Amino acid sequence: MAIWIVAGLALAVALLSWQAARRLSRRLDALNQAYWELRYDYTRLRSQVARLDPEQPDEAPEPAAPAAASSVTFVPLASMKKKS
Repeated sequence: MAIWIVAGLALAVALLSWQAARRLSRRLDALNQAYWELRYDYTRLRSQVARLDPEQPDEAPEPAAPAAASSVTFVPLASMKKKS
């Protein structure tokens, strides 16, 4: 008789856990959808503002990665001194 009670409790806990996982999954999907809608709206509004005021400079200029990479010079390991 005790084994049936334990099995029943385990089944009840498993069902409650499954329901909680499904609820969290639906909530995560809704949050993800809201994030992408907000991102889309932000980009759309930013492009509208850019069309209204074309003389305003961009806030995020293009990164100058190739120029920074060419200024790096080779340093031989023999020239580095070990700290005592």
